[in-house]
Amino acid sequence: MPRIAKGAIPSPNIWNTPQVYELENRAVDPDGAADAAIRALRPWDGATLLDIGCGTGFHLPIYARHAARVIGVEPHGDLAALARRRCAALPAVQVHAATAQDLPLPDASVDVAVARWAYFFGPGCEPGLRELSRVVRRGGAAFVIDLDAARGAFGRWFQRTVPTYSAGAVEDFWVRHGWQRQPLDLRMAFERRADLEAVLRIEFAPEVAEQAIAETPGLELPYPNVLRWRFY
Repeated sequence: MPRIAKGAIPSPNIWNTPQVYELENRAVDPDGAADAAIRALRPWDGATLLDIGCGTGFHLPIYARHAARVIGVEPHGDLAALARRRCAALPAVQVHAATAQDLPLPDASVDVAVARWAYFFGPGCEPGLRELSRVVRRGGAAFVIDLDAARGAFGRWFQRTVPTYSAGAVEDFWVRHGWQRQPLDLRMAFERRADLEAVLRIEFAPEVAEQAIAETPGLELPYPNVLRWRFY
């Protein structure tokens, strides 16, 4: 089996440095605000939940606390293997090495789909949206959590790293497709300064990362996100 599924969109931060990305996952949203916002709109108790771009499976055990079935999909075969290992003792969790635009699931088989910082970045993700429409049951919902590049220092650092990114074009895309949005004022909180600096270095271009480190005292930083959703 190929190490990376055909059609995968590269994710350099976790693909190249999964150990550092694990530190980022541990640091992001210690208050649980993102999951609380999703559950307020569509609880997943007793549901079949799909995590698109699950990486090493960090969130799969969290979902499995309340969902009846959890399915992780990750295009990077090595990361998918780590996710399977992480969830080996959880019989309700299954992980596939596959892409968002070619989900290995039957029609109308999912109640809640979540993509957290994965694939659904605006124009170009139409194939993945079509797959969501295929696999999410009537009465179900899909959620996309992403960085809000129009807000805060984190957004500014991101736009300096990816100058071709247009927050306005991304917003227009989601509006055209009928998705709703809610700002999420998340934060990152680290135990060690070295971990914070390592995470900033995998998220931004080298010169931008050093500037971000210089502008960030202590062990915490704001992380402005946006939650987008659609009911089916």
